[in-house]
Amino acid sequence: MEIWVNPRCSKCRTALSLLETEGAAHTVRRYLEDVPSAEEIRAVLERLGLEPWEITRAQEPEARELGVAGWTKEPADRDRWVAALAAHPRLIQRPIVIADDGTAVVGRSEAAVRDAMARR
Repeated sequence: MEIWVNPRCSKCRTALSLLETEGAAHTVRRYLEDVPSAEEIRAVLERLGLEPWEITRAQEPEARELGVAGWTKEPADRDRWVAALAAHPRLIQRPIVIADDGTAVVGRSEAAVRDAMARR
């Protein structure tokens, strides 16, 4: 499995610790350094079953600067949101765990990370 992390994030560190404690094979992607492309974000959104605005950290300074609070959440605006996430990866909710079966979860809780580990 793969986990997208910001090493400064406590939720990311907790998720990584759980993966390591449980001996789950995983690769780490520091997504602020290895920024996902718009296509990768679209693929992860499909795996998550979410829309881009559902994984956008709207309280980040970049989100306020972009004015995302005023953006519509319509299918026609999806590309605008994805482009913002690709250009400003700090806006991506974290951690994202991509399970071995190809699905993904936002691993902000132990239960979500365990769910991803169980997906084979």
